[in-house]
Amino acid sequence: MGMISSILVLSFLVFFHELGHFLAAKFFGVRVEAFSIGFGKTRILKKQIGETEYSLRLIPLGGFVQLKGQSDFDPTIRDTASDSLYGVATYKRLLILAAGSFFNLLLAFLLFIVIGLMGKNELAPVVGKVETNMPADIAGLRSGDEILSINGRKIQTWEAMSQTIAKSKGELEIVFLRDSKEYQTILIPKIGESKNLFGEKIARPLIGIFSSGEVRLVSYSFADSIFYAFGQTLESSKLILQSIEKMLSGVVPLSEVGGVVSIVSITKKASELGIVTLFAFTALISVNLGILNLLPIPALDGGHILFTFYEMLTKRIPTQNTFYRLSMAGWIVLLGLMGLGLYNDILRILNGTMPF
Repeated sequence: MGMISSILVLSFLVFFHELGHFLAAKFFGVRVEAFSIGFGKTRILKKQIGETEYSLRLIPLGGFVQLKGQSDFDPTIRDTASDSLYGVATYKRLLILAAGSFFNLLLAFLLFIVIGLMGKNELAPVVGKVETNMPADIAGLRSGDEILSINGRKIQTWEAMSQTIAKSKGELEIVFLRDSKEYQTILIPKIGESKNLFGEKIARPLIGIFSSGEVRLVSYSFADSIFYAFGQTLESSKLILQSIEKMLSGVVPLSEVGGVVSIVSITKKASELGIVTLFAFTALISVNLGILNLLPIPALDGGHILFTFYEMLTKRIPTQNTFYRLSMAGWIVLLGLMGLGLYNDILRILNGTMPF
C-alpha cells in the first residue's frame, strides 16, 4: 500500500505541475498538442480529445505538455501562428513557462491549509528547563510555564515561539500561563551561539529556555490556516534555496543528495504515519519541484525562461549550436544529479540506513 501511495503522490505532483502549463497555454490561446503523465514511447493509455492527445506512459517519473511551436533542440524552428507558443506576446510565454512551478507552490499552499484545519502534532510552547542567569531566569519564568503570546502575537507551538524570538529586536513582552493564571513579564534576549538546520554555528537572540517535550494537536481557524499555509510555503521555499546554496558551497555534503528511491521510501513511510504527515511531505515535495524547475538550467522551465529573457533583451534568438550545447549541458547536470541521488540511495540500502 505504501508503494502505491508513493507512486500516486509522485504522479499527482507531476500532473499538477503540467496542469499549470496546460491551463496557462489554453488561457492564452496556445494549442496543446499532447499532455502526458510519464515518459517513454510506450503509452499505457491514450485518448485524443479535440486538438490534444492525453496519455499515460510507462515510466512514471515525470511528464510533459507539448505546445504548438515548441522545440527543445532547435530554437530557429518555431511556428509564429497565433495559436503557437511563439505567436503570443513574450510576457504570455513567460507566464506559460512559469505556470507549472506556480501550480506546485499553489498545491503546497492548499495542502498546508488543509493541514492547518485538520491539525498537526506539534511541540507545545511549554517550558521544561530554564537556564540560570539567562533572560528568562531573570524575568521569572519557571519550568511548566506555557508561553501564550510574545509582543502581542499569539503563540501555539514551540517552533512559532522560537522563530519569533530569533527574529526579535529589543525587548519582548511575554504573556505566560502558570497554575491556570496568566502573567506578564518583559525581558531582553541575549545574543548567543546556536546552530542552524545545516549544523552551522550562528549568532541569534536567546532567552535560555528548553522545551518540556509536550506534544499537542494544534489546529487553526480557516482564516488562521491561510496565514499558516502562506508562512509554511514561504519557509519551505527558503529552506530549499538555502539547501541548494549550502550544497554548492560545500556545507551540505553531496552524500546527502537523495534520489527517487529516497522519495518513494520517505513517501511510503509518511503514508504509514497518517494522512496529515503524508500531506505535509507531499507539500514539501511540491515546493521542491516548483523551486527546482525555476533554476536557470536549460533542460528545465527556468532555462526556457532564461532564453526568453535573453531574446527580450537582445532582440534575437540563440543560435541552434548554442541552444543545443546549453541544452545538452543542462541534461548532463540533471542526469548527473539523478545518478548521484541513485548512487547515494544504493549506498543507504547497502548500509541499512534507508527508511523502508
